[in-house]
Amino acid sequence: MCGIVGYIGGRSAVPIVLDGLRRLEYRGYDSAGIAILRGGQLEVIKRAGKMSVLEDAARGSDHDSSAVIGHTRWATHGEPNETNAHPHVDCRSEIAVIHNGVIENYAVLKRKLLDAGHLFRSATDTEVLVHLIEQLYVQGVGLELAVRQALLQIRGTYGIIVAAAREPEKLIVARNGSPLLIGVGENENIIASDASALVRHTRKVMYLADGEMAVVTAGGITTTTLADVPVEKFIQELTLDLQEIERGAFDHFMLKEIHEQPETIRNAMRGRLIAGEDHVKLGGLEHVKEKLVEAKRIIFVGCGTSWHAALVGEYLLEQIAGVPTEVEYASEFRYRNPVIGPGDVVFAVSQSGETADTLAALRQAREQGATALGIVNVVGSTIARESDGGVYIHAGPEIGVASTKAFTSQLTVLALITLLIAKGRGVSSEKLGLLYNELLELPEKVEYVLKTSGKIAEVAREFRNAPNVLYLGRGANFPVALEGALKLKEISYIHAEGYPAAEMKHGPIALIDERMPVVVIAPKDAIYEKVISNIQEVRARKGRLIVIANEDDHDIAELAEVVIRVPRTFGFFGPIINVIPLQLLAYHIAVARRVNVDQPRNLAKSVTVE
Repeated sequence: MCGIVGYIGGRSAVPIVLDGLRRLEYRGYDSAGIAILRGGQLEVIKRAGKMSVLEDAARGSDHDSSAVIGHTRWATHGEPNETNAHPHVDCRSEIAVIHNGVIENYAVLKRKLLDAGHLFRSATDTEVLVHLIEQLYVQGVGLELAVRQALLQIRGTYGIIVAAAREPEKLIVARNGSPLLIGVGENENIIASDASALVRHTRKVMYLADGEMAVVTAGGITTTTLADVPVEKFIQELTLDLQEIERGAFDHFMLKEIHEQPETIRNAMRGRLIAGEDHVKLGGLEHVKEKLVEAKRIIFVGCGTSWHAALVGEYLLEQIAGVPTEVEYASEFRYRNPVIGPGDVVFAVSQSGETADTLAALRQAREQGATALGIVNVVGSTIARESDGGVYIHAGPEIGVASTKAFTSQLTVLALITLLIAKGRGVSSEKLGLLYNELLELPEKVEYVLKTSGKIAEVAREFRNAPNVLYLGRGANFPVALEGALKLKEISYIHAEGYPAAEMKHGPIALIDERMPVVVIAPKDAIYEKVISNIQEVRARKGRLIVIANEDDHDIAELAEVVIRVPRTFGFFGPIINVIPLQLLAYHIAVARRVNVDQPRNLAKSVTVE
């Protein structure tokens, strides 16, 4: 959830680390800090607030610094302020630690350390670790062994870098449940929690696995388990393009990513759905294709936007392929002792591939004998490495905290998986051919919807001060209502709720008056007339109706204050089209409210802690 960067080598390290932290700020922007190894001393600079504050404070500190570690924080233990910012240091200010994750037994360890005379300065769980290392280090144990023995006392998750003033030629790195990779350069190495922080400097990387630690010097990397068993690591080549993580001509990353969706949807289908061949090929599922076709049940686990995508996947699989399907919050899945086993297929859906709850659910599914598969965006992520197979969504880096293009790419991949299974289960070629063609037309239809951005900006200015918004949808568009409401909450701080339209009269209708905007997704599908009845119920209570409707719906304008037109498509693929205006609406409302769209308060991009 936070961002980690470390550098050791022959170049001036401070600018490299600050640049990496700037690229990771979307993962945590409560506070930031660096620790500089220089001349046998440890200099720590940290500040509350955005990276720009730290950059100002660190100006002029880039001379003679060949080893630096840095961190940008999303607060878990302790409020966001300078004291709680990382790095944290020991009593003598000789050892510095930066940490992503949560130390679950920190309270017990802290009491013991306080009794031993250690001085604590912060309210964080992380500070426990640096004092554990210190306690071992002052007894004459070397830094590597001190870190190793300290980590054996820790219960929880971590991705850490440790630096010591007395051993400036090395950095110690370790991981358990929080991602870390090492970029390999010429007489230099860069450590980061995300590839975007180091791609400017190298494309050669190695990924640490859980329970591994590494001693990193300018000239080499030695990797072992915590039990000191050597581990052979393979260097991989990053495919990430630096331009992909630049904002370009757009005002915000979120707007850029919304407008990338025609291409990212194409990328999700490219080489997998061939026009005229009526065939879906998903290489990462080829070896489990029979299990998918014969599955007695498919279960999706995910969080947030990924959970909403999975809900659409449930409609797709049950209605098209006839497979019993369930969708679970990953955060609840493993705490209720789910009944799963051989014959079940569990898909973990996660943009980052590092979501802590989703990863834990995947691991539990495997332990209980289910086929455990992944649908992720980030190549080389933990879910991708630990699953029995899966599919990359190929959306490219998503920097905006509020997910947009990853959602529509997830839906596209879910549609492909559905068609693959449907063909194996005997769905007619005629029906499948129609569905293939509908999918191939989606990118052009998304391009059409993006042209409505100007009109939606006008609507946003009208409704920017609404205290509450209700979103309604039916069938596969109910998850779209949930996603639209989530986007508005995330980036504009307006309270919003998504509901199945028919459930409105079971409670939410009490909220509707002449001040309440109600966004209704009303495509001309099999349940169109039902949705029109719900619109009439809102009108009768003077709600302010914003309706997402098809181009050929000539009657809807008489019922709604605002109509946003979208092309008609096959019902269960409709969410890919219908969510676009809701993304734009949330974006333009946030801009009108002068909110930081890409870095909304209290949120970070990847949730790698429980």
